[in-house]
This record gives sequence, structure tokens and C-alpha cells, in this order.
Amino acid sequence: MDEQGSDNIKKWIVVYPVYINSKKTIADGRRIGALKACENPTCIEIADCCKHLSLRCAIELDKAYPRDFMQRGRVRVLLKREDGTPYNPSIPTRKELMLRVAELVPRHPGRTRKQEPASTSSSGASKSEKGRKKKR
Repeated sequence: MDEQGSDNIKKWIVVYPVYINSKKTIADGRRIGALKACENPTCIEIADCCKHLSLRCAIELDKAYPRDFMQRGRVRVLLKREDGTPYNPSIPTRKELMLRVAELVPRHPGRTRKQEPASTSSSGASKSEKGRKKKR
């Protein structure tokens, strides 16, 4: 019986990338504090973090968040067993799941490779641009 309940993905909790996006406001759908949230997470990054936390998950790329329907995708996560006990005892609630995933996403292997060179070059360019604007 435990197998049937865990295979029914409709009963799994939903995590939209908007929930942990620091660029969004509470009104836009962010559900955790901006300082604890991460910048522009993707469904794949969220799913990888859930797998790292030993939680079963499924990506639904055809779905969209109603308030921001241009951003496609959401992740379904199996947080608890049929009897209500959590699969990962350190993550008993969906809020704790969002906080832990937001902590892990910036350290995601795909993200660290992409952002390191971009962050150093963009910060240097923005400082010089600011200086030029003030002189004019």
C-alpha cells in the first residue's frame, strides 16, 4: 500500500522556482525570506538539490506558476511517507525544504561553472560605467 501512495505524484508537494527566487517579491510568490532565497533557480537545479537531500522528486516542465505563467516548470517532491513520517528527518516541512534547497542551489555544479567568470567581469564593468555616468 505504501508503494501506491508514493507513486501518486498528485499527492506530492509542489515547489515552483518562484517560491525560492530572491528576485521576486512576496506578492510575486516568493515564500521564504529574500536573504535566504537564491537568485533565479531552475527546475533542474531544484530537482538535483532534492535528490541530494535523498528525496524523490519529479520535474513537470509543462506546468507554470499562475502568477508568472511565462516561466515554465515546477518540481513535485515526496516529503512524507503514507504514515506521515518524513523521508528525510531533517526536512519535516515544505518550508524547511524550500530553505534547504535555496541554500544548495547556489552551490549547484552547473551554476558555479557558469557564474564565476561572469560575476567578476560584470562587477568590474558596472563600476567603470557608474564612474562615467557621474562625470557626465
